[in-house]
Amino acid sequence: MAESVAVLLITIFTISTFTIVSAVEDKCAACYAVADELEQGLSNEKPKNNLDMRDRLNSKGQREGKVIDYRVSELRVVELLDGLCEKMQEYTLQKMDSTTSWWVKTDYYLSDEARAYSKEISSYCGRLLEETEDELAELIKKGSVKVGGVRKVLCQDLSKHCVHSSYSHQSHEDDDEPDEEL
Repeated sequence: MAESVAVLLITIFTISTFTIVSAVEDKCAACYAVADELEQGLSNEKPKNNLDMRDRLNSKGQREGKVIDYRVSELRVVELLDGLCEKMQEYTLQKMDSTTSWWVKTDYYLSDEARAYSKEISSYCGRLLEETEDELAELIKKGSVKVGGVRKVLCQDLSKHCVHSSYSHQSHEDDDEPDEEL
């Protein structure tokens, strides 16, 4: 009896581990979820004043330094990207059928399996940003990353996780090349 329970527990653990590890198998869908969250941050941005870096007075009593446009500042990039991957913990993988799954944002209590998926996409987000952060930051400062275009910039141009120009939420089993692991 104890042996059969042990075998059953090992089998369940193996199956659940395999399922969790393959959660980010479709990197295009995961990248689009990260891009959607970043796009939401862009769309929720409130207009901000320029950054006044004139903190010294010269001998004539006039302030010296620069005034930096907030839209091209490093501060804006930090505010957009800081906490992005933590927000991805609100996402989980929703399976539509045996071949189709989507990353969806939830506001309700997550089951253990859904919580494992949310940790996977959060980790994926961290790897994605680590890989693309410098280029993404420069594109944000240049104004090339806009609402409606984040998916293309992040998932097609920078990470190359979505090689097709139009994406459907279906698995990419027919791709010739497997996605590289981030």
